[in-house]
Amino acid sequence: MISGTKTNGKRTGAILLVGTILGGWSAPLLAQDATVPATEAPATEAPAADAPATEAPATEAPATEAPADQLAPAPAEPAPAPAETAAPATAPATTPATTTPPAAQTVSLTAAPRSGTIRSIAVRGHERLEPETVRSYANLAPGQEYTAETLDTALKALYATELFADVTITGAETGDIVVNVRENPVINRIVLEGNKRLKSDKILPEIKLAPRQIFTRSKARADVERIIELYKRQGRFAARVEPKTVQLDQNRVDLVFEIYEGDKSRVRGINIIGNEAFGDDRLRKEMYTRQAGGFLGFMKSNDSYDPDRLAADQQKLRAYYLTQGYADFRVVSALAELTPDRRDFVITYVVEEGERYKFGAIEAESELRDLTAERIKTMLKIEPGSWFDAKKVEDAVTGLNEVAGGLGYAFADISPSYDRDAEKRLMNITFRVGDTPRVYVERIDIQGNTVTRDKVIRREFRLNEGDAFNAIKIKRSQDRIQSLGYFQEKLEIKQTEGSGPDRVVLGLDLEEKSTGQLQLSAGYSSLEKFLVNVAIEQNNFRGMGQSLSAAINYSRYSKGVQLGFMEPHLFDRNILLGGEIYRRDYNSFNFVGGERNTTYSQTSTGMATRLGFPITEFITFGTRYSFVQDKITLDKDLFYTDPDGNGPLDEQCDPVRAGTYLCDEIGKRITSTVGFSIAYDDTNSIRPTRGQRGVLSQDFAGLGGDVKYIRTRIDGTKYFSFGSGWIFSAHGEGGIIQALQKSPGPGRDAIRITDRFFGPQLRGFDIRGIGPRVRRVPYDIEGELTSNTKQVSDALGGRAYYMGRLELEVPVSASIRNLGLRPSAFVDVGSVFMLKQPRLTDVVGTCVPTSTTTGGSIIILEPGEDCPAVGYTRSPGYKEFYLGDSGRPRLSVGIGFNWTSPFGPLRIDLAKALLKQDGDDTKLFSFNVGTQF
Repeated sequence: MISGTKTNGKRTGAILLVGTILGGWSAPLLAQDATVPATEAPATEAPAADAPATEAPATEAPATEAPADQLAPAPAEPAPAPAETAAPATAPATTPATTTPPAAQTVSLTAAPRSGTIRSIAVRGHERLEPETVRSYANLAPGQEYTAETLDTALKALYATELFADVTITGAETGDIVVNVRENPVINRIVLEGNKRLKSDKILPEIKLAPRQIFTRSKARADVERIIELYKRQGRFAARVEPKTVQLDQNRVDLVFEIYEGDKSRVRGINIIGNEAFGDDRLRKEMYTRQAGGFLGFMKSNDSYDPDRLAADQQKLRAYYLTQGYADFRVVSALAELTPDRRDFVITYVVEEGERYKFGAIEAESELRDLTAERIKTMLKIEPGSWFDAKKVEDAVTGLNEVAGGLGYAFADISPSYDRDAEKRLMNITFRVGDTPRVYVERIDIQGNTVTRDKVIRREFRLNEGDAFNAIKIKRSQDRIQSLGYFQEKLEIKQTEGSGPDRVVLGLDLEEKSTGQLQLSAGYSSLEKFLVNVAIEQNNFRGMGQSLSAAINYSRYSKGVQLGFMEPHLFDRNILLGGEIYRRDYNSFNFVGGERNTTYSQTSTGMATRLGFPITEFITFGTRYSFVQDKITLDKDLFYTDPDGNGPLDEQCDPVRAGTYLCDEIGKRITSTVGFSIAYDDTNSIRPTRGQRGVLSQDFAGLGGDVKYIRTRIDGTKYFSFGSGWIFSAHGEGGIIQALQKSPGPGRDAIRITDRFFGPQLRGFDIRGIGPRVRRVPYDIEGELTSNTKQVSDALGGRAYYMGRLELEVPVSASIRNLGLRPSAFVDVGSVFMLKQPRLTDVVGTCVPTSTTTGGSIIILEPGEDCPAVGYTRSPGYKEFYLGDSGRPRLSVGIGFNWTSPFGPLRIDLAKALLKQDGDDTKLFSFNVGTQF
């Protein structure tokens, strides 16, 4: 029994030995049927390991490749499941986008000998591709000698085409080669899901895959990385993207990118190490990045983490230290670390300040005959002994370049040379100006103007081709083109070297914006309540710079129709010609207990023409003529009475109801006016940030017609820009009207009410809230003046006015600026005055007949009188007071917001009147939507 057992053990050992030998010989061939170990899959995540230490969130990137870890090895033999090829489109199956890369695919070479000859090649599993195409990609042909290496090369070549999801080669043992393929699907459509912060039109351009293209996993992964990069730029480092496919018939798929946007990664703290001269808070103010939280933290847009902004902040720190004398300052390191909850970042800067320097000797050297060293020294604003400031040096170089450009040197070689005296801590600087030739304009290239004609742009250039280069004229040309309002903001005329060193090419790359407007708007104004405006305007008609406009507007207090045209360059000369015809209906109003009520109506029908031309670069002269017929009426039901009851006399304006000052204005008048204006304007754009403008104008009425006067007006504005986006403006204006005809009667001013000044709108005061006015104070039944709120206040206007305004526009973040918001703080001062006091009425009461059969009429009672005992009823009267005719200033301060909203410009003002006169009407809050103030 023991002997038999030993014999069987020896036989078993021999069999195992033979099997081991045979297995070792066949292992290399059999290995080609094995699946590559799944442990190689993580190699696809290598890019995450290359993320720099300062960009800690890069370690989050692999989270977006979750599908790559969910892949199962493909089967050795391709056998497409029916659900993938025959499933109806109405019931798709959603699977992760898991096309396996060659490194993880199944490679099958069954029982391949070391070499042989290909007897035949068959292709199986193909759908869209022809067999010959597959064979050509494999680079195999009947009769060709093959080895294991040859077939391996064929496999790699087929995978390299990225047309196949799986490839196997069989039949190597017989020479009858069979290439089994499973084609990659075709993309039917691309769908984004879960994206809210970034709209699809921002993401889709970054996706390189497209419908009707072959889907591959490598391309899908690349698109995922691009989408994640978009979210990183938005500060969303926790964003994840998972690509999935929805199987359709005919080997098609819908590619779905499921996006989890996550919250913005904000900067929780900014730490600075190594700073001694300045505190952390002071240095943080110099950075673009802000710490999250704090007062009004929800309005911040720069508290999210951005690697690009991190680099910019380092430059800002260096620039600040260089302005404070620290010439050796450097940022040793900048590290961004995720907080323990992996939601926010903490940024740490390590800085080295170095020694502080002062300016030493300031010298100049010049090789230009027109720009001597002595002249350069006089232009430098650097004082030896003051603290070194790199910004002053930069400004000095910029100023010298402008001077050289004005002398015709477009490419002046100006460079400061630094000589550092470390022992004395002095920075000696020599400004060197190299020899360069004078430059002439070779040509002017204009691109991007698809609508605007070239001549419209070229006529704004202050120099022509062949002229000597002049930087000042180029800057002025840039401002003039910008002021047209046809092109993008902040356009720039670029200078490039021409065909020779003394030639320059001026290039202007334009981006046109819409100059035509079709405005159908409705709005609400604190003055006019609901209003409707329909307007068509084209400021660049036919691309020739002409203006054509037509408008219809309707509101509670005004209605109008207007048609106008303006040609800025008549016959291609600097002559402006324009004209308009219009019809306007305006309803004036008074105040009764703080409420507005309509008083007189004014209907104006007229036409106007104007002609203008430039005198110098900044001064223009214009003249105009207008012919207008005005008709002023009062509501007969409210302000008329029949003086003789049922007698023959018509109804007449009742001074008791309307006031003598309004009854005197009723009627038709024709005004024929000729005038002129002289204007100075060197501002830099339609919405100026620097420069000044001023206008002096006079109008003479009396060239025919019924009205004679001279109206003189002057106004001017100065703009300053400083800091980073601060804009300060100072505005002043005033006017006076002098009558050229006598007063039509006692208590009546020679200037009618429709021609007077009612003053500009002073914020903090109501519309027509300042200036001469008549206030009616009612009597009670006992004949005593009351103090109730039912007092009537009629604004009469004045023959003179003035107004001043100081306004500071506050800079805002880029996100708020893109919304069209422009906040400002202001101070307004002004007055309306100079009017002949009208006849005032003092009526204690009126006696109204109780019946028309009595034959009586209305009796106006004087102080101390009473009504007859029989047949009359007494009504309380009123007493008129003349107020507000004073040149003393009214003053208000406040804040306001301009908003270019989608439904029209909006202006909101909150102002407090600090100085006012008796009779003025104040208003704390005002706004306007749908039309401009």
